[in-house]
Amino acid sequence: MDNYEIITAPNPVLKQEARPVDKVDDAIRRQMDRMLTTMYDAPGIGLAANQVGLLNRVLVMDLVTTRSEEEKPSPIFMVNPQIIYESEQMSVIDEGCLSVPEHYAEIERPAIIRVKYWDYDGKEAEIEAGDLLSHCVQHEIDHLNGVLFVDYLSSLKRNMILKKLQKLKKANIL
Repeated sequence: MDNYEIITAPNPVLKQEARPVDKVDDAIRRQMDRMLTTMYDAPGIGLAANQVGLLNRVLVMDLVTTRSEEEKPSPIFMVNPQIIYESEQMSVIDEGCLSVPEHYAEIERPAIIRVKYWDYDGKEAEIEAGDLLSHCVQHEIDHLNGVLFVDYLSSLKRNMILKKLQKLKKANIL
């Protein structure tokens, strides 16, 4: 199974909103498997459908970054994720993104969230997330809504990053 190509900013598909999925079928499961392999190979901890040019509300994550005997992969598959609770308490984490390579910024988000979604088998599921998982879920849902983490930065910082990425693309480095 070939990996997807990860799209980098400022590609317009990253600014589009993904459409809800009607049902989780074999095609969606194949998409999730392929997205997961693409994410692992990148390597990253989360990947939304927009990042591979697909505009459906699908994302994959795995916060286990070391592949040791003790730490087996622990993928999370979310279809049509919806945040149903956000804590008032905020948290700041240095975020990066496979679609904004080699750029990081401290992003403030709700510290704890609750998310409703369909899992890999199409069953309704709910998860409460804190810390890195909370940031990762919010970051990936932002992608599905056409929002990048750099959109939280000042326009000056954001434009500097996007211009740099454009130069790298023109030079065929990305």
